[in-house]
Amino acid sequence: MTEGASPYISSPRVTVLGVQSGDPPFRIVEVDGEVVGTARSMTDVILIAAEAGVHIHDLDDLETVRWVGGGKFTWQLHHL
Repeated sequence: MTEGASPYISSPRVTVLGVQSGDPPFRIVEVDGEVVGTARSMTDVILIAAEAGVHIHDLDDLETVRWVGGGKFTWQLHHL
């Protein structure tokens, strides 16, 4: 192991799960592994995280937010 390297790799505090069917579709938001709300837009993700004590300054910051099942622009289910 190199000097100063940590064996622990931190994970983002906020996880936005894949799109769920609903009217309108939504995504579940987790903070520190706990479900804290459902989002229907990027703005919802920012507000829900802030309520949980996490302030998101950049939705593309991989150290803060992890997007599962599509990125920040994915808010609809895609059927093949």
